[in-house]
Amino acid sequence: MERFLLILDFIGTFAFAISGATIGVRHRLDLFGVLVLAFATATFGGIMRDVLIGATPAALADWTYLTLACIAGLITFYRHGLVERLRNPVQLFDAAGLALFAVVGASKALAFGLSPFAAVLLGMVSGIGGGMARDVLVARVPVVLQADLYAVAALAAAALVVVGHRLDLSEEWTLPAGILLCFGLRYMAIRHGWRLPEARPHDPG
Repeated sequence: MERFLLILDFIGTFAFAISGATIGVRHRLDLFGVLVLAFATATFGGIMRDVLIGATPAALADWTYLTLACIAGLITFYRHGLVERLRNPVQLFDAAGLALFAVVGASKALAFGLSPFAAVLLGMVSGIGGGMARDVLVARVPVVLQADLYAVAALAAAALVVVGHRLDLSEEWTLPAGILLCFGLRYMAIRHGWRLPEARPHDPG
């Protein structure tokens, strides 16, 4: 199971890196800027997760994370047209990274002995951290703060993993189910415009 979680972490890293690199290309950053954005998007959530549970950040201890982020960044930089042919490439890869990191974050928190409540929150933080870093670096409002099913989807996936753990269900079932739940919610939000209520300030006029 530890190996399975590591594979999920690597896949999430690659997916988030493509998301970040695509935004970098759209903002006409140079190659170094695109790679920085890819790495930050791919690893910030995981670094936050590991720091909060008192572990050495995996992205700083294992060169694989940097390598995956750079490969994704280079592919996106030099073959941006292929990526953009996908429908909503940033949102789709971002949704994949969000789902993978949310379940991995919750599972890792449980493995380190955190309470179920803390594990759910940490799963969400792990999922949304990369997207927040990406959006802040390009000076746009983070998606998580907008009326979109982003943090809610990560919370739902992390909660499913935690509930499954409390019921002694196998992670071979709960982790894929959490991934599908989070990705499904994000996909439906992207495709059908599912949104949370937006703040509507009072207009005196």
